[in-house]
Amino acid sequence: MDNVRQHICDIEKMTLSPYATLSANTKGRERDCEPCELRSEFQRDRDKILHCKSFRRLKHKTQVFLSPEGDHYRTRLTHTLEVSQIGRTIARALRLNEDLVEAIALGHDLGHTPFGHAGERQLNELVEGGFSHSLQSRRVVELLENNGKGLNLTFEVRDGIANHKYNDHPATLEGEIVKFADRFAYINHDIEDAIRGDVISNSDLPKDCIEVLGNSKSERINNLILDMVKTSWERPAIEQSPDFKKATEKLHQFMFDRVYLNSKAKSQEVKATKMIVLIFEYYLNNLDKLPDFYKTLLNDYPADRVVCDYISSFTDRYCVRVFSELFVPDGWGL
Repeated sequence: MDNVRQHICDIEKMTLSPYATLSANTKGRERDCEPCELRSEFQRDRDKILHCKSFRRLKHKTQVFLSPEGDHYRTRLTHTLEVSQIGRTIARALRLNEDLVEAIALGHDLGHTPFGHAGERQLNELVEGGFSHSLQSRRVVELLENNGKGLNLTFEVRDGIANHKYNDHPATLEGEIVKFADRFAYINHDIEDAIRGDVISNSDLPKDCIEVLGNSKSERINNLILDMVKTSWERPAIEQSPDFKKATEKLHQFMFDRVYLNSKAKSQEVKATKMIVLIFEYYLNNLDKLPDFYKTLLNDYPADRVVCDYISSFTDRYCVRVFSELFVPDGWGL
């Protein structure tokens, strides 16, 4: 019993690639704590994230489509789970640290705003110093969760969470995997949701991209994973082959032009962002109305950043509820 965690660390050392990040070699946590008897440090981080409130809220945060009619459209939570699955598959094939990949993937969007990237863009305009959901995710796990104590995660997990955008440079290969897994997941599940929402059809997809990547979502994800494993095999880097990289980037641009900026897919964004603006202005002018926890943050952080912290934690439906309570007359609200 006393040797379970050590046994896990020994297995990592014996079986993982020389390029893997071993849990025994973590750079540590912000605050020292007793090690778990049964779990490695990265397994422990995964569990901390899985059980936190911010993770549960992801189920009611928009991925692309605001208030879609139907139960099969992605949410921020289902996106997170798909990123985790893709990342773990790549990590296992390359003999990198699957637990670290899973922890980063589960935490990478904890700081995302209500109403998807529309909410992110709006908060970026409102708060001094701007807003990035990846940096906010790190702020969540370092500060905002657990009533200001944060989750006290390892450096490697926090670094991967903060650096999961495509042009970022995380400190570990496991962080690089999540960066690509995020891209593979959202491009392909957004295609599926856009087809379901009659925004595009399968025949609209660029034919040269489909010839390389595959004709269906499952084919594309499988081929993207295979290509990445082959290209990165026994190398200290996580990369796509030139043909797959070119096809992925072109398909990503297609999605921006035809879906992410499409008036039908984004038809409710003006209303949603207007709610965020009005709520932000209200709390900035009425700081005494903030919840008690956020009031305590005012001692150390600018008021606009604290208001941003509060609003970015909202789910879509909670944002609508707050707006209704603040601005809709009694008897007319939800």
